[in-house]
Amino acid sequence: MRKPLIALSAVVLLACPVQAGQPGGIATDALYAGKLAEGIARLEPLAAADDPEAWFGIGAIRLTQAIEHLSQALYRHGFAVDAAPNAFGMGIVLPIPQNPNPEPLDYAGVRAILGDFVLGLDEARAAFETAAESGDYVIELNPLKIRIDANGDGTVEEAESLAGLRAMWNGVAADDLLAPSQPGEPSSFEYIGFDRADGFWLAGYTQVLASQADFLLAHDFSAFADATFHRLFPRAGFPMQEFATGGMLMLDPQTDTGIADAIAGIHTLDWPVIEPERLKGVRERMLAVLDYSRQNWAAILEETDNNHELLPSPRQTPIFPDAAVDEARVAAWLITLDKARDVLDGRLLIPHWRFSQGFDLKAYFETAKETDLVMILTGAGAVPFLGAGKVATPEDFRAIQDAFGSDWLGYAFWFN
Repeated sequence: MRKPLIALSAVVLLACPVQAGQPGGIATDALYAGKLAEGIARLEPLAAADDPEAWFGIGAIRLTQAIEHLSQALYRHGFAVDAAPNAFGMGIVLPIPQNPNPEPLDYAGVRAILGDFVLGLDEARAAFETAAESGDYVIELNPLKIRIDANGDGTVEEAESLAGLRAMWNGVAADDLLAPSQPGEPSSFEYIGFDRADGFWLAGYTQVLASQADFLLAHDFSAFADATFHRLFPRAGFPMQEFATGGMLMLDPQTDTGIADAIAGIHTLDWPVIEPERLKGVRERMLAVLDYSRQNWAAILEETDNNHELLPSPRQTPIFPDAAVDEARVAAWLITLDKARDVLDGRLLIPHWRFSQGFDLKAYFETAKETDLVMILTGAGAVPFLGAGKVATPEDFRAIQDAFGSDWLGYAFWFN
């Protein structure tokens, strides 16, 4: 299935309706040219007049700016694209160019990068929320044509489109990613028609990303960074940089040091909670994702058009033939949202292999003083969060498994 292409649209986005409205056209021009600040300046007066399409354009550009700033920060410090394509494990694939002269980076700098990313995501969230409140607009966008200043040199080149960056990463020509599926036929990924419902979807996606960054920021993970981040930033000056490849123990220097760093990473997964309110906020963000998803589907089911939908209703045509959504899948997803809320609210406990009681996720987010993943998984670290309520079983999530089959996780990522 080609859903990763659909998910990619969450990282960048929109602009220009069927009868291209002014806000959509402004947003499209800004995103395709990489003139993001100019686009914001032109859209803000329209948004101030309560134009929801303008708010959607602002949200799209703000989200793109957050990704651009993250890309620039990673480039500046020589992020190892080939060794770690997923930035900070947050599911964001950033095929940024490799910096031949990276600047130094330390743990405090990593926290600053993550903090800036969260602020950018929250700015985008606010705009998407407003855009989703009302409005009958469609903004057509091919996300692969959006450009960002990936290396922060002040210019936005053709190769810095999403297609160009992805092509560089995959070792193909950019035109190949935009080419028609069959000679003479339009590309099946010509564009996505973003509308009011997608405002909820994109607001939710900002919180999926922000919750992961905030989880890290809630903790002191400095020992983990000092022991392992030379793998992510091999020339930025982290403590183990000069020992990244050393003597041979069993296999060869590269493999042996890689294994040693993995063990060091596991050993340093004991993170004190230093911002308890931020950790509580992670749960609030996750609850917001569930709320946005429910609002998204309510809006989708009200739609009467059929224009390259990011998420199609059972009455709409999917962008890709194998990504159809029927009523059973929608119903199963809504049931799953209820179950997920029960887990986050502590009404449904997470099973732990060692105990008859379950792990209370709400209690963890609200009271944890540290997160020691090894100790939680082995048992002792989970004891403070054990509850006496109902423990989840496979039956509680049978609906999503029956409706989506073995590909349920991919659909969950797409459905947000």
